[in-house]
Amino acid sequence: MQNEAYNILNNRLTIRISQSFMSFAVINQASTVGIEYEPYAVKNGISIAANLREAFNESALLGMGFIKVQVMIDTPVLLVPIEEFDESQKELLYSHAFTRLGNDIIIHTILPNENAVALFPLNKDLNMVINDHFNDIRIIPMMQSVWSYMHHRSFSGNRKKLYAYFHDHKVEVFCFKQNRFKFYNHYKIVTPYDASYFILYVWKQLGMDAQNDELHIFGSINEKEVLIEDLKKYLRGVYVINPEAEFNRAPITKIKGLPIDISILFLKGR
Repeated sequence: MQNEAYNILNNRLTIRISQSFMSFAVINQASTVGIEYEPYAVKNGISIAANLREAFNESALLGMGFIKVQVMIDTPVLLVPIEEFDESQKELLYSHAFTRLGNDIIIHTILPNENAVALFPLNKDLNMVINDHFNDIRIIPMMQSVWSYMHHRSFSGNRKKLYAYFHDHKVEVFCFKQNRFKFYNHYKIVTPYDASYFILYVWKQLGMDAQNDELHIFGSINEKEVLIEDLKKYLRGVYVINPEAEFNRAPITKIKGLPIDISILFLKGR
């Protein structure tokens, strides 16, 4: 890799971190796809912080000396209406909603278009590793770019839309009503029937119309045909969002294995 192609001082490296997967990406003007993308296999038996520490010795991108970073964290998110948010109470509020392991801090990020604040935990050791290597740091929930893009997308047409994003062995289900979240939750899944059950349960809970409303599914979907077949037994409008078609065949969509959340972040921003 040639450092000149990356603008080390000004470009912001993106690190995506989940429990089972890590990846690094940065704008690369010399690349035909516009970015450099590097997946990293997380080692079992050691913490995510230890994995990231080791990655600095093994990753070509991490070893280039970027000083700016944007970290996408895949941890459970609590959404709070923006008018009810009190920063001094965020630790207490999150602790009431989720079980905490005791070695984390609660980060918050404002979602102005959705009139919400996202609260999510960051492991203290992981935070230390990040601060040891970067000077300019942004930390966001992994779903932020997805929410923002799909919220904008939800205004097209008159039908209600439910979205289901598949990644990292789970599905994130959400929808909007005007400029607010109407529903958001995530579910761990093993089989496509698990996903179908949770999606249909949410659909029923929201009182959506099986004939007229729309379900949009996207992401890394195992046994996609089985899932679609099962969903179409109950819902008329089931649509699969294909990144290449969605983003007008943008070169970035040709990168094999690139999560859609990273595609959206680089193409549409946060």
